[in-house]
Amino acid sequence: MFGLARKPLDLPSAATALPGRGSPLPTADTHLVFGTPLKGPFPDGTELALFGLGCFWGVERVFWNAPGVISTAVGYAGGLTPNPTYHEVCTGLTGHNEVVRVAFDPAKTSYEALLKLFFETHDPTQGMRQGNDVGTQYRSGIYPADAAQRETAEAARAAYGEALSARGLGPVTTEIVDAPEFYFAEDYHQQYLARNPDGYCGVRGLGVACPLPPRAKA
Repeated sequence: MFGLARKPLDLPSAATALPGRGSPLPTADTHLVFGTPLKGPFPDGTELALFGLGCFWGVERVFWNAPGVISTAVGYAGGLTPNPTYHEVCTGLTGHNEVVRVAFDPAKTSYEALLKLFFETHDPTQGMRQGNDVGTQYRSGIYPADAAQRETAEAARAAYGEALSARGLGPVTTEIVDAPEFYFAEDYHQQYLARNPDGYCGVRGLGVACPLPPRAKA
């Protein structure tokens, strides 16, 4: 979105990160597309997944169009600054990634299917960027909610790395970090492309299929 501006490509330290604030940013309560809760509570059995794969505007639309997804929300995760604003994240001085939180019905889809969509939707070999969007907030990241999600994510990353290597691509730079605190982004970012159908979307995959990873034991 503001990817051509020069910004740090290394994560900040606790000493250099912006201070942030103690209160969450205001946002809507209801998903614009589904009419379901944006923040919850969700129906019993709902599972959550957290992904970063570039500008969250286009990424969120990819996931709300996926079968079995009941709600999505965009926000910031993986950094040091509490309750950051979008413009703070864009400086590279919060350490956060632009992420999408996906609430899904495991009777209608699976974490494995969402991981396959994750890898096939972006280029996970670019480090701190996605195409022209450059900066730490555009890094490829999976943030598993539990040990089973972590095991499955690691298997998917390895399998996709092999698939890319067979095509002369890679290596995969996707980080896998246990789910950090998720901060909701400002209201105008939520379901942005539903509000602005012709808005910017930088989502681009490599055209390489990701083998569906085996299901980890809970």
